[in-house]
Amino acid sequence: MPKRSEEMLVDLWMSLLLVWITCVPCVSMTPIIGQSKSTQTGGSAVVASGLGEGQRLLSRAKRGWVWNQMFVLEEFSGPDPILVGRLHTDLDVGGKNIKYVLAGEGAGTIFAINELTGDIHAMKRLDREEKAEYTLTAQVVNADTDEPLEPPSEFIIKVQDINDNPPQFIEGPYRASVPEMSAVGTPVTRVTATDADDPVYGNSAKLVYSILEGQPYFSIDPNSATIKVALHGMDREMREEYLVVIQAKDMGGHMGGLSGTTTVTVTLTDINDNPPKFSKSLYEFVIPEDLPTEKMGGKVKANDRDIGENSKSTYSIVEGDDQGMFEIITDAQTQEGILRLKKPIDYESKRAYTLKVEATNTRFEPGSNGPFKDTATVKIVVEDSDEPPVFSKPMYFLEVNENAPINTVIGTVTARDPDSSGSLVRYFIDRHTDLERQFNINVDDGKITLAKPLDRETGHVAQHHSHCHRSQVMDINDNAPEFATEYEAFLCENGKPGQVIQTVSAVDKDDPIQGHYFDYRLVPEMLNNPNFTIKNNQDNSISVLAKHDTFRRQKQEMYFLPIIVTDNGNPPMSSTNTLTIRVCGCSKDGIVQSCNVEAYVLPIGLSMGALIAILACIILLLVIVVLFVTLRRHKNEPLIIKDDEDVRENIIRYDDEGGGEEDTEAFDIATLQNPDGINGYLPHNDPTAPPYDSIQIYGYEGRGSIAGSLSSLETASSDSDQNYDYLREWGPRFRRLGELYSVGESDRET
Repeated sequence: MPKRSEEMLVDLWMSLLLVWITCVPCVSMTPIIGQSKSTQTGGSAVVASGLGEGQRLLSRAKRGWVWNQMFVLEEFSGPDPILVGRLHTDLDVGGKNIKYVLAGEGAGTIFAINELTGDIHAMKRLDREEKAEYTLTAQVVNADTDEPLEPPSEFIIKVQDINDNPPQFIEGPYRASVPEMSAVGTPVTRVTATDADDPVYGNSAKLVYSILEGQPYFSIDPNSATIKVALHGMDREMREEYLVVIQAKDMGGHMGGLSGTTTVTVTLTDINDNPPKFSKSLYEFVIPEDLPTEKMGGKVKANDRDIGENSKSTYSIVEGDDQGMFEIITDAQTQEGILRLKKPIDYESKRAYTLKVEATNTRFEPGSNGPFKDTATVKIVVEDSDEPPVFSKPMYFLEVNENAPINTVIGTVTARDPDSSGSLVRYFIDRHTDLERQFNINVDDGKITLAKPLDRETGHVAQHHSHCHRSQVMDINDNAPEFATEYEAFLCENGKPGQVIQTVSAVDKDDPIQGHYFDYRLVPEMLNNPNFTIKNNQDNSISVLAKHDTFRRQKQEMYFLPIIVTDNGNPPMSSTNTLTIRVCGCSKDGIVQSCNVEAYVLPIGLSMGALIAILACIILLLVIVVLFVTLRRHKNEPLIIKDDEDVRENIIRYDDEGGGEEDTEAFDIATLQNPDGINGYLPHNDPTAPPYDSIQIYGYEGRGSIAGSLSSLETASSDSDQNYDYLREWGPRFRRLGELYSVGESDRET
């Protein structure tokens, strides 16, 4: 029974196998309507199923190719071309004379096909970022006639991406800002990196962001690349700018990914989080009682650590000015509070005032504790001034009889000195109002008396008007102000524009009641001066400022700046004073070192005296060298002036040895004493004899040796002082000649 079961199972499998063999070819011949190709994603080979010999072909609208989608890896290189895929048609059966033809993008240059097998190879390295896919056309033709056997079919070769491009921040480096004191998590900015790799294939273009530098102040979202505040209470007044380094890494941030970085400069913007603060809690000013209204009596300043509009403040008087004597305004340029008089003050009435001044920010942040403010105390001391006397009445009416005698007392006027000193008052009549001198006044008590008789009937007016005034001697403005001293300013070459060169003040010999007030200005032709300007210090002085930093001594060593000073007298007086400005060389600390052009070219550390001493030493050394050379030349000159002709040029051949003493007797010693002859006479007895001043005389007069002759010559002349000098000069030379002629014949010839 088991054996029977096994046989039945084998028969069943054989039947199924026969059915499969019979049915599969039929299925493969089913026409594919409207489809020219099918793609399988599992491989890289393109396969077309074929028909067996003798099988019936079914009719169809278009012969279709069947292959897998082709891919080639970018940047791949090797010793041989890369096999991309294989084309195959069902016509390619044994014995068929066919060949494969490839056309389209890159055919024949980038891609090549084996005509017999249909293998497609990539001949070059490909870059997906340059071209991601290529569209080609394949066709089967007769190998002999090139006649197409099937219609051409189109297919695509895609370049498969690899991670060969790092992320890049195209718009970096970045700048961003965020308000100071922002809450944690406040967005600052967003940065974006790009990756040239394929974003849909793998993780080559999947970027993850991180922060490399900038913690713990800032953080970044790894996916959106949004930078956020990470630290609470970041104060601009402590630190204003931060440098943040951001990294973008592909491959999802995993190991082996490529990365790129950029920088983000984050600036904290200011908010009004600091109140104004007075530099002092108590200010003290002394104001003269005759100070005109709306004139400055003092300045206060509240500093604010904020900047821009957040640092601006306004000033007000909040206490101590019940009578409204003062006001305080804000200088828009310097942010100072200017204290001024609204009403005249009187030393005799009140000698001191104590005010409370408040500085308040003009702008504050909504929701803050503002507006921010600060207060300070201002103490004002009134200074006494010399005030004119004051009459008890503004006008006096006096009556007198027309027949009153002269010196009759008509009436009395009284005046007092309002100053605390209570000075005595003297009285005078203004004669401009009493041209006829009808009245007199007592200078001490103010009694007015009649100086001339008055008669109504004679035509005198019934009323006379006289003006009395005090005897105080009043100063008139008859002196012009001038510089307090002869100023000479020094300007450093390496100075900065806007630096104060000199502070200038003026003096006036006059003594006006209201005090001095000087106005400074440049002369009209210097208003557009390109080098200097002046600034009023509000204390009867000015500061002279430089406009640029290109002053050079070699270009111009000295400048003259005319300044006009005008007082506030009636009428005002003015004078022109010239400020001399020297351009100097200074150290890095601004200390003046030298102010003349000569010193500019001297080496650092050498004075003019040192250079003169060095020059003198050089001249002295040159003089010594010249003297030394002169003495050397003088020493080398011969004691006896002879011809420039070398004595060796006069040597002739001596054929035989000398004759001994005969030569000595034959030699005339007078010739040695004076080669040119004694008293111009040469004893030439024989016209054929050679001259005595040559060596040939020995060949003519004797045959003795020269050495022997010289020996006798020296002996004969030993007692002669006259010949000694000559022998000392020429003796060694003749000895040398003797030695030359003492050698053998062959040696002499040599």
